[in-house]
Amino acid sequence: MFVKERSNGHLVEVLSLNDLFSLYQQEITGRYHVGEELQEPEKFRKSDLMFMSGEPLPKCWTDPHYREHELRSEEHLPASSSSELRYYGA
Repeated sequence: MFVKERSNGHLVEVLSLNDLFSLYQQEITGRYHVGEELQEPEKFRKSDLMFMSGEPLPKCWTDPHYREHELRSEEHLPASSSSELRYYGA
């Protein structure tokens, strides 16, 4: 899979998709995809990467706390509503 480095627009080949998808990994191993020769692998911070379209990486790949606001708002609901939400997976 390829992503783009935010600062310079260079393509980066992601060598470990598990690291990219893991929200607890802050860095991935990849290599620049420039020139004709294969580049050496190096570490890239996920916060410095984006999709080739310019969209940011999803929060579920980068932020371990991306759903905490849902848990906090659920604490303020009446008990019956809270259990209904969990049952239906909302």
